[in-house]
Amino acid sequence: MLSKRQNFLETIRGGKPDRFVNQYEALSLLMGPNYALLDPINGAFPPFIPDAGPVVGAWGVALEFISGQPGPMPVHTEKYRVLKDITKWKDVVKMPKTDYPDSAWEEGAKLAASIKEKKETFAAACYFTGVFERCHYLMGMEDCLCNFYEEPKLMHELIDYITEYELKFAEQLTKHWKPDALFHHDDWGTQNSTFLSPEMFHEFIMPAYKKIYKCWKDNGVEVVVHHCDSFAATLVPDMIEMGADVYQGCMSTNNTPELVKKYGGKISFMGDLDNGVLDKENWTPDLIKKHVERACRNNGKLYYIPCLVMGGPGSTYPGVYEEVSKEIDRMSKEMF
Repeated sequence: MLSKRQNFLETIRGGKPDRFVNQYEALSLLMGPNYALLDPINGAFPPFIPDAGPVVGAWGVALEFISGQPGPMPVHTEKYRVLKDITKWKDVVKMPKTDYPDSAWEEGAKLAASIKEKKETFAAACYFTGVFERCHYLMGMEDCLCNFYEEPKLMHELIDYITEYELKFAEQLTKHWKPDALFHHDDWGTQNSTFLSPEMFHEFIMPAYKKIYKCWKDNGVEVVVHHCDSFAATLVPDMIEMGADVYQGCMSTNNTPELVKKYGGKISFMGDLDNGVLDKENWTPDLIKKHVERACRNNGKLYYIPCLVMGGPGSTYPGVYEEVSKEIDRMSKEMF
């Protein structure tokens, strides 16, 4: 029987997996409770308590976690919005520090080393709030999208600055933690469309990620898993060019079987089990069974990992994630 890590690699490389990769089982995410292991080092997410009100992170952005929601969201009221005028971004936006002492990295380094020593899973660094999200977290979605049209030069400058920070952070994290995988968040669309046209995405976002993912891989990361739980089928060619190995969060609206057929071998797809359909208060085992069987049979054994599209192991409603995992195991027994 292959290890979880080996089975993952066989699946995404078109080899001979002996079962489905079961959701996040092959990725040991390097973060503690409430993302405490990541903060204060990169300041992406401070610890959150549901309904406790906004919490300001290292970029100055306030985020709030509301009960019943899958995660914290930025607050863009007049009081909390960081960037109110893109022409003043250099005066307002300040990147967090990355020059922490070695002692700040020790806990994560020990955890990563213990994971790698077992050789069962990947020690996966996590990076939340990617390039596009960082832009709209700073200024709000409406201003962000308008500025791509009205102030393209300034948006290029801001994106370069955000990219510069991640390159510095990636070099520090890989130096101390030595992860062999990366789980990177950046949502690029709604359920049925992208926020930017493919042409605009290719101009603004893709070049940044080519630098970012090259940096992570040059510093020892073997596999890049990019989370984007939205429609992004039209951006898959750019995902391939930027160096992503797995598109996690691939919603069913992307027509995942068609993507597997068209792009399998260049990139793999992790998802096709929509949280909006399955992860709800009145979920039932029969509903989950039906959708897991559909996804597994329609997508096949290679270049596809059945998984809820949510950006991390778990579910909003108790029991959903575990039931999905149970049904994936059942389909492995039937199909392998």
